[in-house]
Amino acid sequence: MSTFRKERPDAPAGSFEAEAAGLRWLAEAAAQGGADVVLVHGAGPAWIALDRLAPVRPTADAARAFGAALARTHAAGAPAFGWAPGTGPWYIGRQELACTPSDSWGAFYAEQRVLPYARRARDRGHLGADGLAVVELACARVASGALDDDEPPARLHGDLWNGNVVWTRTGVVLIDPAAHGGHRETDLAMLQLFGLPELDQVLAGYEAEAPLRPGWRRRVPLHQLHPLAVHAASHGASYGAPLVAAAQSTLDLG
Repeated sequence: MSTFRKERPDAPAGSFEAEAAGLRWLAEAAAQGGADVVLVHGAGPAWIALDRLAPVRPTADAARAFGAALARTHAAGAPAFGWAPGTGPWYIGRQELACTPSDSWGAFYAEQRVLPYARRARDRGHLGADGLAVVELACARVASGALDDDEPPARLHGDLWNGNVVWTRTGVVLIDPAAHGGHRETDLAMLQLFGLPELDQVLAGYEAEAPLRPGWRRRVPLHQLHPLAVHAASHGASYGAPLVAAAQSTLDLG
């Protein structure tokens, strides 16, 4: 297979090295039946070399197989919530990502995955003060542990939107992760937020391999707080209202 070299002279320091570390960590799970990831040939301060992928049309069979494989990637686990491979810094897109290990999913998620970006969105004029207040109330509830469960830290892709899911002749291959230890429902919620071909089949394949806890559909907005906050910070005010709505849905969870 030919190699694709991605270069960006203005890349944030360490971003390509973090991408490579995340791909290699996910590849460990792929070797045990987890979701396939693009092969890394090397990385440096302004570049990364990867296998060149040839996209094809999605199919229901490939989607179901991907869902089952993603469940196995998640089951491969992580040392802690917030733990990430490599030495950092870590990124989601061009924004730095805090990765401080924690025993509490709720505290990690609220303090490292939602609040920094919601406050950045407010500072950039993408989220009003009243909206931020709702997000902060939701995060206080999440950080308290009220929505924690007994799920262990899952091995997450961390930026699992449609653009990072490549359908190939041999099945789905994942690219460009923000890999870390988190809650498995967060990856699935991101797939649902931004849409994915054959998503119903992906979810069916996942549930057949590793059933989700009852009520997971009601928790989707909770797990979408992270990507919505990131996008509100980086992509503009159009994500502010959906972020506030997700925060309100989080407050309404029983």
